[in-house]
Amino acid sequence: MLVVRQGGSALTVAARVPIRLVLATLAVAASLAVLYSVLRGDPGRTGTFFYDPSASRLFVAPMGSIPPIRGVDGPEEDAVRAVVVSVTGNPEDRQSRRIAYLERYSPELKRQLEAARTEGGRAPMGRSEAASHRWVRRTNDTDWVPLASETGERIVSDWAVPGPGGISPVVCIP
Repeated sequence: MLVVRQGGSALTVAARVPIRLVLATLAVAASLAVLYSVLRGDPGRTGTFFYDPSASRLFVAPMGSIPPIRGVDGPEEDAVRAVVVSVTGNPEDRQSRRIAYLERYSPELKRQLEAARTEGGRAPMGRSEAASHRWVRRTNDTDWVPLASETGERIVSDWAVPGPGGISPVVCIP
């Protein structure tokens, strides 16, 4: 086993790699759970957060909305799903809410999901292929990246790191 000395403590390379892998796996699993609940519908939850970049405004849209959707300031479909977190660990604390990242689907995936919903079937695109048609970015980024990329996985997992005082952010729902 390779041992690296850093700052007086021994860190094993083998111990650091699995932690990143576990965080990335958890982030992808959480994203898939959100997608599943959107497609399936959750009777206890009627809405989800969306962000309209042209209006710089967060709003609540019906749970089954497939991004991008029509925004709050016009007919253009530019509003995207927003994953909102509370940095204090308290989802009821509205002042602590921040947008962790934004998510949208490719036009092809959106068409397939909407057709599957209308026809009562399944989208022909498989899960692994669909992951490359789901794009994410932070609010201050300009470029969208595939969720199924190293950068995409980092975007959907970076928000989960504990902040000052060791408090872990939590996802907020409307």
